[in-house]
Amino acid sequence: MIYYITGGERSGKSSYAQNLALSLSNTPKYVATSRVWGDDHRKRIDRHIADRDDRWTSIEEEKAISTVINSKDIVVIDCVTLWLTNYYFDTKNDVETCLELAKEEFNKLLNIDATIIIISNEIGMGVHAQTEIGRKFTELQGWMNQHIAKHADKAIFMVSGIPINIK
Repeated sequence: MIYYITGGERSGKSSYAQNLALSLSNTPKYVATSRVWGDDHRKRIDRHIADRDDRWTSIEEEKAISTVINSKDIVVIDCVTLWLTNYYFDTKNDVETCLELAKEEFNKLLNIDATIIIISNEIGMGVHAQTEIGRKFTELQGWMNQHIAKHADKAIFMVSGIPINIK
Protein backbone atom coordinates (compact mmCIF):
# COMPACT_ATOMS: atom_id res chain seq x y z
CA MET A 1 0.00 0.00 0.00
CA ILE A 2 1.43 3.36 -0.98
CA TYR A 3 0.07 6.58 0.44
CA TYR A 4 1.19 9.74 -1.34
CA ILE A 5 0.89 12.92 0.74
CA THR A 6 1.58 16.22 -0.93
CA GLY A 7 1.01 19.91 -0.37
CA GLY A 8 2.76 23.18 0.22
CA GLU A 9 5.33 24.11 2.81
CA ARG A 10 4.04 23.84 6.39
CA SER A 11 0.71 22.44 5.18
CA GLY A 12 0.69 19.64 7.77
CA LYS A 13 2.06 16.84 5.59
CA SER A 14 4.55 15.42 8.08
CA SER A 15 2.18 15.48 11.05
CA TYR A 16 -0.52 13.80 9.00
CA ALA A 17 1.91 11.15 7.73
CA GLN A 18 3.31 10.41 11.17
CA ASN A 19 -0.15 10.15 12.75
CA LEU A 20 -1.23 7.83 9.94
CA ALA A 21 1.82 5.62 10.48
CA LEU A 22 1.19 5.46 14.24
CA SER A 23 -2.44 4.51 13.60
CA LEU A 24 -1.18 1.53 11.60
CA SER A 25 1.75 0.41 13.78
CA ASN A 26 3.30 0.88 17.20
CA THR A 27 6.76 0.56 15.64
CA PRO A 28 6.88 2.53 12.37
CA LYS A 29 10.03 3.50 10.50
CA TYR A 30 10.91 7.04 9.50
CA VAL A 31 13.19 7.32 6.48
CA ALA A 32 14.76 10.76 6.24
CA THR A 33 16.14 11.50 2.78
CA SER A 34 17.92 14.73 3.61
CA ARG A 35 21.63 14.90 2.99
CA VAL A 36 23.58 16.55 5.80
CA TRP A 37 24.75 19.84 4.30
CA GLY A 38 26.56 21.22 7.37
CA ASP A 39 26.67 21.44 11.17
CA ASP A 40 23.53 23.58 11.46
CA HIS A 41 21.66 21.17 9.24
CA ARG A 42 22.90 18.21 11.34
CA LYS A 43 21.53 19.92 14.46
CA ARG A 44 18.16 20.41 12.77
CA ILE A 45 18.06 16.74 11.77
CA ASP A 46 18.98 15.65 15.30
CA ARG A 47 16.20 17.87 16.66
CA HIS A 48 13.68 16.22 14.31
CA ILE A 49 14.81 12.76 15.43
CA ALA A 50 14.46 13.78 19.08
CA ASP A 51 10.89 15.01 18.38
CA ARG A 52 9.80 11.45 17.55
CA ASP A 53 9.30 9.10 20.49
CA ASP A 54 10.88 5.70 21.04
CA ARG A 55 8.22 3.90 18.98
CA TRP A 56 9.98 5.15 15.85
CA THR A 57 13.02 3.71 14.11
CA SER A 58 14.78 6.57 12.32
CA ILE A 59 16.86 5.83 9.24
CA GLU A 60 18.79 8.27 7.11
CA GLU A 61 19.01 7.25 3.46
CA GLU A 62 19.80 9.80 0.76
CA LYS A 63 18.83 7.87 -2.36
CA ALA A 64 18.50 4.06 -2.09
CA ILE A 65 15.27 4.18 -0.09
CA SER A 66 14.14 0.71 -1.22
CA THR A 67 17.14 -0.86 0.54
CA VAL A 68 15.94 0.13 4.02
CA ILE A 69 12.32 -1.02 3.73
CA ASN A 70 11.38 -4.58 4.62
CA SER A 71 8.26 -6.62 4.01
CA LYS A 72 5.43 -5.68 6.40
CA ASP A 73 7.09 -2.40 7.44
CA ILE A 74 5.02 0.71 8.07
CA VAL A 75 7.29 3.50 6.89
CA VAL A 76 7.18 7.25 6.35
CA ILE A 77 9.54 8.59 3.68
CA ASP A 78 10.22 12.28 4.22
CA CYS A 79 10.57 13.65 1.61
CA VAL A 80 10.61 13.39 -2.18
CA THR A 81 11.93 16.94 -2.60
CA LEU A 82 15.08 16.32 -0.57
CA TRP A 83 15.50 12.88 -2.12
CA LEU A 84 15.32 14.38 -5.62
CA THR A 85 17.73 17.14 -4.58
CA ASN A 86 20.35 14.47 -3.87
CA TYR A 87 19.93 12.95 -7.35
CA TYR A 88 19.83 16.41 -8.94
CA PHE A 89 23.05 17.45 -7.22
CA ASP A 90 24.83 14.17 -7.99
CA THR A 91 23.85 14.28 -11.69
CA LYS A 92 25.02 17.91 -11.96
CA ASN A 93 21.42 19.09 -12.60
CA ASP A 94 20.75 16.62 -15.42
CA VAL A 95 16.95 16.46 -15.30
CA GLU A 96 16.56 13.46 -17.63
CA THR A 97 19.12 11.30 -15.81
CA CYS A 98 17.80 12.38 -12.43
CA LEU A 99 14.21 11.55 -13.35
CA GLU A 100 15.24 8.18 -14.77
CA LEU A 101 17.23 7.24 -11.63
CA ALA A 102 14.51 8.44 -9.26
CA LYS A 103 11.75 6.57 -11.12
CA GLU A 104 13.90 3.43 -11.17
CA GLU A 105 14.40 3.63 -7.39
CA PHE A 106 10.76 4.50 -6.68
CA ASN A 107 9.57 1.60 -8.84
CA LYS A 108 11.47 -0.79 -6.56
CA LEU A 109 9.09 0.26 -3.77
CA LEU A 110 6.19 -1.15 -5.78
CA ASN A 111 7.57 -4.66 -5.25
CA ILE A 112 7.88 -4.43 -1.46
CA ASP A 113 4.96 -5.75 0.60
CA ALA A 114 4.96 -2.81 3.00
CA THR A 115 2.85 0.22 3.82
CA ILE A 116 4.77 3.20 2.49
CA ILE A 117 3.71 6.74 3.29
CA ILE A 118 5.64 9.08 1.03
CA ILE A 119 5.67 12.85 1.54
CA SER A 120 6.27 15.35 -1.24
CA ASN A 121 5.93 19.05 -1.94
CA GLU A 122 3.98 20.88 -4.60
CA ILE A 123 6.76 23.39 -5.21
CA GLY A 124 5.30 24.47 -8.55
CA MET A 125 2.36 26.09 -6.75
CA GLY A 126 4.57 28.64 -5.03
CA VAL A 127 6.80 31.44 -6.19
CA HIS A 128 8.28 31.00 -9.66
CA ALA A 129 11.95 30.01 -9.38
CA GLN A 130 14.29 32.83 -10.38
CA THR A 131 17.12 30.65 -11.70
CA GLU A 132 17.18 28.18 -14.58
CA ILE A 133 18.40 25.46 -12.19
CA GLY A 134 15.45 26.20 -9.90
CA ARG A 135 12.95 26.14 -12.75
CA LYS A 136 14.35 22.83 -14.02
CA PHE A 137 14.12 21.35 -10.53
CA THR A 138 10.50 22.50 -10.21
CA GLU A 139 9.68 20.67 -13.45
CA LEU A 140 11.57 17.59 -12.25
CA GLN A 141 9.63 17.62 -8.97
CA GLY A 142 6.32 17.92 -10.82
CA TRP A 143 7.09 15.01 -13.13
CA MET A 144 8.21 12.82 -10.23
CA ASN A 145 5.13 13.77 -8.20
CA GLN A 146 2.94 12.69 -11.13
CA HIS A 147 4.77 9.37 -11.36
CA ILE A 148 4.37 8.65 -7.65
CA ALA A 149 0.72 9.72 -7.57
CA LYS A 150 -0.06 7.52 -10.57
CA HIS A 151 1.23 4.45 -8.71
CA ALA A 152 -0.05 5.35 -5.25
CA ASP A 153 -3.05 3.54 -3.81
CA LYS A 154 -4.15 6.69 -2.00
CA ALA A 155 -3.21 10.33 -2.54
CA ILE A 156 -3.84 13.12 -0.04
CA PHE A 157 -3.40 16.83 -0.66
CA MET A 158 -2.77 18.85 2.50
CA VAL A 159 -4.06 22.43 2.72
CA SER A 160 -3.75 24.43 5.96
CA GLY A 161 -3.52 21.23 7.99
CA ILE A 162 -6.60 19.73 6.36
CA PRO A 163 -6.29 16.50 4.35
CA ILE A 164 -8.14 16.36 1.05
CA ASN A 165 -8.39 12.90 -0.51
CA ILE A 166 -7.53 13.20 -4.20
CA LYS A 167 -7.23 9.48 -4.97
